[in-house]
Amino acid sequence: MPMKIVLLNHSMRCGGAERVTANLANNWAERGCDVAVATFVSSDADFYKLDSRVARVDLALASASSGVLGGMLANVRRLAAVRRLFKDRRPDVVIGVMTVPSVLCILAGIGLRLKVIATEHNHPPMLRMNAVWEMLRSLTFRHADAVVALTAETSTWLARHCRCRNVSIIPNPVALPMEVMEPRIAPEETISTDTRLLLAVGRLAPQKGFDLLIQAFEKIRDRGPGWKLVILGEGEAREALLSAISERGLDDLVLMPGRAGNIGEWYGRADLYVMSSRFEGLPMTLMEAMGSGCAAVSFDCDVGPRDIIRDGIDGVLVSPSGDVGALANALLRLMVDHQERERMASMANDVAARFAPPRILSLWEKLFLSMGLSGADHARPPQREACETNSRAVEHSCDKTQMR
Repeated sequence: MPMKIVLLNHSMRCGGAERVTANLANNWAERGCDVAVATFVSSDADFYKLDSRVARVDLALASASSGVLGGMLANVRRLAAVRRLFKDRRPDVVIGVMTVPSVLCILAGIGLRLKVIATEHNHPPMLRMNAVWEMLRSLTFRHADAVVALTAETSTWLARHCRCRNVSIIPNPVALPMEVMEPRIAPEETISTDTRLLLAVGRLAPQKGFDLLIQAFEKIRDRGPGWKLVILGEGEAREALLSAISERGLDDLVLMPGRAGNIGEWYGRADLYVMSSRFEGLPMTLMEAMGSGCAAVSFDCDVGPRDIIRDGIDGVLVSPSGDVGALANALLRLMVDHQERERMASMANDVAARFAPPRILSLWEKLFLSMGLSGADHARPPQREACETNSRAVEHSCDKTQMR
């Protein structure tokens, strides 16, 4: 019998964890597993496409609640809905995507014959939740059958602060080439073909540090002629960022065309990729850009970029994180040195191999088997030996990260 998997996420809107959810669900369905993706937000808001073999479950319980009592009642309803879902679908394993869904999966699975895997997609000390959810994570994660972290630093934090003894490090898979979705924004409609493109991608939110990036670009505007900065994405910080651009007289040099469903075309068009985040988990956009052949410059923030960029080989890690001047200098060096930029770009696409789905899925398969999920080997792909070799390569990479 094929293994039955349920992934629970808040939504399938545009975001890194949502993209990972889609990638994993689609790959497992392709390999013969019975997969369902459930969310609290309606599928009407979905950005990422799921394979037709993946069941899409709307729990429709994401409406805002007022007051402490209202919040408690809303979460009781969510918990009851998740437990009904588990009883109806009778999965072998359920995976909570990020903190809140993971906590709900652990609680809803009490007394049921299933395995629960909790996951963290950010580094917890860098993205604090309210006191209730912080406490619930601390109390419940140790009772999950397994916990998955993206990096060694997060694994160590979970073991120390949540007393988790069963944490596995499994990076996100990078699926290339990327599927084209709507809305499509053609690069040639935004910038001319003879313009050098410095590209940044992400949610327009303080975490992503685009305010710092705009300040850095202002410092080098006249020293790197022929370049424009394009920031792709949407979010609550749009108006503040537009004001910062206008105040610095950068309206013609820094462009924010919105969210693009054809992001792969933009990676292919970019001459250099930049990540200015104040903190990360394991950033998908950085992995995708480099896997598409872009050299990258990134703050050496906690955590993630240092697990992707090999400093001086396929990109530059800027330290200290948040130093606008240091970021400007690193960008300018690669913007004016075409040969060095091209050398790094030629090495960057190794990221696509390091985080290829077969490698990452083999780590998930190893975790499933360690949990006694006998259906895991049913969905094993034909390239068994290759996947096991790739698994060891990724584990070796994680070991090196642990030793830093």
